[in-house]
Amino acid sequence: MNKFIRSGIKIFLVLSPILLLTQHSKAAYPDKTIINVSPYLAGGTNDGLARLMSKQLGVKLGQSVVVENRAGAGGTIGAAYVANSKPDGYTLLNASVTNLATAPQLVKANFDPFKDFVSIAHIGGSRSVIAVNPNLPITSFAGLIEYAKKNPGKLTYGSSGNGSPGHITMEYIKLLSDIDIRHVPYKGSSQALTDTMGGTVDLVCDPLANTFVKSGKLRALAFLGTAEAPDLPGIPPLKKFYPQWNFSGSFVVVAPSKTPPDVVNILRQAFNEILKEPDVIKAINDLGVSPSIMTTAETDDLIKGTYLTSQKIIAKAKISAE
Repeated sequence: MNKFIRSGIKIFLVLSPILLLTQHSKAAYPDKTIINVSPYLAGGTNDGLARLMSKQLGVKLGQSVVVENRAGAGGTIGAAYVANSKPDGYTLLNASVTNLATAPQLVKANFDPFKDFVSIAHIGGSRSVIAVNPNLPITSFAGLIEYAKKNPGKLTYGSSGNGSPGHITMEYIKLLSDIDIRHVPYKGSSQALTDTMGGTVDLVCDPLANTFVKSGKLRALAFLGTAEAPDLPGIPPLKKFYPQWNFSGSFVVVAPSKTPPDVVNILRQAFNEILKEPDVIKAINDLGVSPSIMTTAETDDLIKGTYLTSQKIIAKAKISAE
């Protein structure tokens, strides 16, 4: 046997176990805990979705998936953390689209929303409710606008942070209605809702407001994000007042941009399967979000479209970080 052939065989025998080990390692994903970052405080819509989806993802992949809250700066702190994490599929971001498309236009963000992430899944659009403290003499959306016009600068609204859907929504309403309502930003939905119920601020726009409307702790005036809201009988859609309305929030899952394609595909398939399960659909709806599966291209277009819409609103309303 030719000595070169013998040498080649020896090399193959030595390398074969290493090659097999490498292939096995890749096929084993996930073989450790996955971190799903919620860029807001615990208790809000984003956090609730992150915990729901993490639990389901863990079951689907047979691996632990834990939520880590990294709040602040309109969700950009958590987003930047994920963008700069190791791109191996073990750190995900449960993002509100505005974390990626709107907040970076208002605060300094250490990431590029279009270059530093790869889309994994579109979870759904937020079915936000505009609600006021029931002690206020405001019983309708038209009444809100009338009261605000008569009392410029007196009303306050809370949001989950600068650049959040609630923030942009209310600023857009102010622009369209020519009213003055002061913004009070929080680090998450839960505190904004608590302070609205307690009277520290007067109103809020958030998917989780629906829960407190049903208990009588808040009064609903209008909703947005979906065509219908069967669980809010008698409450009108915001488009009734503003047919030109073209902004609403969505929730997506993204990973660092250089995450291996095979890992991205595993995650995408898992989320697509999860979002088809009836129990999950109901649980997402209960959080004030309308679940919907989108292709990667559709999700990317949504983020870009939200960026452009937000850009126009920010410029026209002269919104700045507070």
